[in-house]
Amino acid sequence: MEATDVHRLEGESREIELQSIRSSAAGPENVEHAVAAVQPVEVKGVIRLKLISCIFCFFNAGINDGSLGALIPYILRQYNISTGWMAIPYGVAFFGWLIAAFIGGYSRIKLGSGGVIVVGAAFQFIAQVFRFWVPPFGLFSITFFLVALGQALQEPQANTFVSNLKSAHRWLGLLHASYAIGALVGPLIAAAIASNFLNKWAAFYYIPTAIGLVNVGVAALIFRDDISIYQRWSRRSSSIQFPAERHSATALVEFKATLRQKPVWMLSIFFFLYLGAAITAGGWVVEFLNVVRGGKLSQVGYISSAFYGGLAAGRLLLAEPTFRFGEKRMFLLYGAISLVLQIVFWRVPNLIVDAAMVSFMGFLLGPAFATGVSVGSKLIPVELQPSGLAMIFVMAQAGGALFPAITGVITAGAGVGTLQPILVGLLAAMCVAWFFVPDPRKVEK
Repeated sequence: MEATDVHRLEGESREIELQSIRSSAAGPENVEHAVAAVQPVEVKGVIRLKLISCIFCFFNAGINDGSLGALIPYILRQYNISTGWMAIPYGVAFFGWLIAAFIGGYSRIKLGSGGVIVVGAAFQFIAQVFRFWVPPFGLFSITFFLVALGQALQEPQANTFVSNLKSAHRWLGLLHASYAIGALVGPLIAAAIASNFLNKWAAFYYIPTAIGLVNVGVAALIFRDDISIYQRWSRRSSSIQFPAERHSATALVEFKATLRQKPVWMLSIFFFLYLGAAITAGGWVVEFLNVVRGGKLSQVGYISSAFYGGLAAGRLLLAEPTFRFGEKRMFLLYGAISLVLQIVFWRVPNLIVDAAMVSFMGFLLGPAFATGVSVGSKLIPVELQPSGLAMIFVMAQAGGALFPAITGVITAGAGVGTLQPILVGLLAAMCVAWFFVPDPRKVEK
């Protein structure tokens, strides 16, 4: 990067950071106040309401993502398709996240963090509206693109906001636990509706439609002071000017600087593999237990909830010990044990053992997101954290869309039994990727 670019980045990325901090600190009216807000923000007043909105948006995403595993067997039978066809919805979801990786920085500068959160919530709501009446499979697949794009816009902004709060590791644990709780509740409701009303499985989507509408309304109300219209008014009031024609150039400079950050790439690879393993496990476990282990859908349809239940418990209970004893050391331990549990699941054909292994594996993998984001916030320069953490988050969700799609294609030809060696490989690769992520405690020294 040339010297002029460096100086420009330092000035412009700082301006971007001040915009985000301004809204996070309930709209300070001058630059000095905004600079002070770079320190961790106290959770009180409007900040508490914004935190609640962020938690709810992750719960909304969890309801959507977690329910698919319980519904896949019914979707396959409804549309009379093989498992390979499920690569289509997963694949278009991948493109939703991929597109967001390129437009995320620009949209944040153009719309404001609050504007991006509201637009993301709206995309997710629109997608659910097209689902509950059992649309043609092509349209049903397109809804996964809308959901992924909406989540890719909304969640990184919420994630970055929470990472700037005081005691962020605890709030990040709660934030991602809310996703897991949604992913726990989603399959339970979906399995109950689908198993009792076989031809009415899509009626489940009335529920995420209603939740999505609330998500839009709450985000629009609480983050209204962080939408671009409000920001432009605020800048005029404080005599701070950010010409509109510089938006795209600023986003490009920030994006290039983010790509040069080694920790961003290392954490992106880790999360790409981690969420690929987690979503593949949660998404395909019911079909595996039904086809390979011979379990009845009315019984095994709830086992995907065991994984997400463990995930929620892990995110709530392991956040503090993981932080205290060292994120790098502790998650290496969690990952290694999870790999052993996955091998036991593979080699022991017993439904009770399977449910226990799935639950414990979810428990140990639970703190991954909060841990990774906490580590990232210490390794990535503060002025690049919004774009850096957003890129990491998008890459994670891209893995969560791509690997289940690949699994669907493989199982269509080789059988659902291939799910287990695929998961073993993903978990092993995840552990290797985490090993190469720098330890922030050693870096700080």
